[in-house]
Amino acid sequence: MDNSNSASYQAGQAKGQAQEKGSQLMDKAGNAAQSAKESAQEAGHQVQEKARAAVDAVKDAAGAK
Repeated sequence: MDNSNSASYQAGQAKGQAQEKGSQLMDKAGNAAQSAKESAQEAGHQVQEKARAAVDAVKDAAGAK
């Protein structure tokens, strides 16, 4: 391989590695976003359950059931 081919090969290798790193970072960002979404959904469900329990407690206290 002459110097020109070697430089082109190395540039291609570097480009491929940069694309792979970018892809990995995007995967990590996507996973983090999914995890955050799931955590928010879980927190929302917990709030709903607590609200239902509070409403039931008020109904019990008022004899409204």
